[in-house]
Amino acid sequence: MSMKRKKKGEGARMPAQSAGLLRFFEEETRGVKVRPELAVIFAITLVVASILAQVFF
Repeated sequence: MSMKRKKKGEGARMPAQSAGLLRFFEEETRGVKVRPELAVIFAITLVVASILAQVFF
């Protein structure tokens, strides 16, 4: 068996970007843009508010 040395450019290949696997980041969409942290905080606040409303009303 012969041991071949890999060239500098060879190695583990990344998924093909031209196949459309990673292109969705490039598209700009319309609508409200909300940071994920803000959406999680809003959801937790809504859950707590609904629990408090059930307890007190």
